Amino acid sequence: MKYNPNFDVDSVLNAMRTVNEKYPEGGPEDEAMRITAVALLYVRETQKLEEFREFFRKFTTPAVDYVTVAQTFATREEADAWLASGTPRDGELVRIAGQGFQVIPQRDGQGFRFLRTPLPDELAKKKPSDSGKQ
Repeated sequence: MKYNPNFDVDSVLNAMRTVNEKYPEGGPEDEAMRITAVALLYVRETQKLEEFREFFRKFTTPAVDYVTVAQTFATREEADAWLASGTPRDGELVRIAGQGFQVIPQRDGQGFRFLRTPLPDELAKKKPSDSGKQ
């Protein structure tokens, strides 16, 4: 399920109430729902809702969604020209002709080079049976 950054606290509490009605009062489920509801109310009352939204987004968003490609190039020649221009930063991820690379310093410390680093979408395309092949 996709994260809703503008979730409504009252709607969440109403949904929790509906779910909680299915469990006997005083049971472990009732206690868990009550604690969760009070925690959410506390976050709202202490004006920490925006901080909680960000925390929740980080908690529920897959790590691959945080991967940012700085530049995309159709050819290696275009990428090499960009690399030579002096504008890349150490650690940046780029896509060259559909493949991921990371910008890293040259061994002599003068300038940068590309290190093949598959991007999440490339890894997702691999079949489990491909992982054992070299």
